[in-house]
Amino acid sequence: MSTDTVRADAHDLRREQRGWYFYDWACSVYSTSVLTVFLGPYLTAVAKSAADADGFVRPLGIPVRAGSFFAYCVSASVIVSIVVMPLVGAAADRTGRKKPLLAVCAYVGAAATTGLFFLSGDRYLLGGVLLIVANASVAVSMVVYNSYLPQIAGPEDRDRVSSRGWAFGYAAGSSMLIVNLVLFTAHDSFGVSESTAVRVCLASAGLWWGAFTLVPLKRLRDRRTTNTAPAVHGWRQLAATVRDMRGKPLTLSFLLAYLVYNDGIQTVISQASVYGSEELGLSQSTLITAVLMVQVLAVAGALGMGRLARTYGAKHTILGSLVAWTVTLAAGYFLPAGRPVWFFVLAAGIGLVLGGSQALSRSLFSHLVPPGKEAEYFSAYEMSDRGMSWLGPLLFGITYQLTGSYRDAIISLVAFFVIGFALLARVPVGRAIRDAGNPVPERI
Repeated sequence: MSTDTVRADAHDLRREQRGWYFYDWACSVYSTSVLTVFLGPYLTAVAKSAADADGFVRPLGIPVRAGSFFAYCVSASVIVSIVVMPLVGAAADRTGRKKPLLAVCAYVGAAATTGLFFLSGDRYLLGGVLLIVANASVAVSMVVYNSYLPQIAGPEDRDRVSSRGWAFGYAAGSSMLIVNLVLFTAHDSFGVSESTAVRVCLASAGLWWGAFTLVPLKRLRDRRTTNTAPAVHGWRQLAATVRDMRGKPLTLSFLLAYLVYNDGIQTVISQASVYGSEELGLSQSTLITAVLMVQVLAVAGALGMGRLARTYGAKHTILGSLVAWTVTLAAGYFLPAGRPVWFFVLAAGIGLVLGGSQALSRSLFSHLVPPGKEAEYFSAYEMSDRGMSWLGPLLFGITYQLTGSYRDAIISLVAFFVIGFALLARVPVGRAIRDAGNPVPERI
């Protein structure tokens, strides 16, 4: 192969990597502005306005405390994801046509998010349905998105590429939150009510998601596949993937560890604003500022932990981040109400470990996937990431339903990080990579 051809291939790969980063840029605004900041407190307020004298709403006749409705909807979106993700992952591997699948998932989610503009009054059921559709869509789209990583980055380059993707996402979240903060705090100057400002912020995330998805759809390319086995549906495909993983028990061990500690991470992300507003009595503008701080520090954290991984290896860097998560979350239990400065300190701790722990987990798992089964295995990974993270929100909601205290709910999440640390520490990742049929990087 000539030098010019090698250079052209390298240029095309870099261009594809930059396009890949932009899906993080597109969809992370949903995770930040919608799921983390605005929708939890706002949907909770809408549910409370529709509640009876005892504080309960009754979707499908089931009594649900209004303060638990948001958490239950997050868990319900997970159930939808579990059914859909294995089918999408199998179809992506067997057809090689990942871009059309990515497009469908992205635009269904973007449309549902934009539809949140119509969430007002006592329409808590509308908000719940749109949340379930949007949250399931982003989870399923990430199956396809993550499956590109082994194809666009070599073994030595994946920590860097994955970390940059997360950094792009947090940079996008920061940019949109600045706009949200201006609109929300100065809504009177713009001639809109506070609730209208919130609904505009929610809908703008959907428009952003849809617009910037055009970049990866243009730059990413589909590859031919030699996998011609017929796709099967839902749980049968998941069962087939798990059976295949039994031949890779160390990959399965890593996935179990990730399932546990990431359940804690995802619950913190989705419930932090509810905890801040309902338990600590903080204003919406304080919460937006705190989450903005998380986004800015998460960019530095993702890139910084990517550099640490080059020196100490991804596994040891992730283990260090889990220790930091445990300390930070335990401190969160003791935060005094009405004292924003301590909430900002907690947000700073979360920001520094959030992006890096997720980015390095994704790149480490990419080494444990057998060639040709990227989307299928990443569908199982995504269930552990956004899909199987149902236990944390469910436990959070049940604890509040039983005790009426979000402070009691938050302390239970420490167990996810402690158990996840113990499980990950036992996984010999070098041997796991060899067993998957992949070359072992110098540092792992």
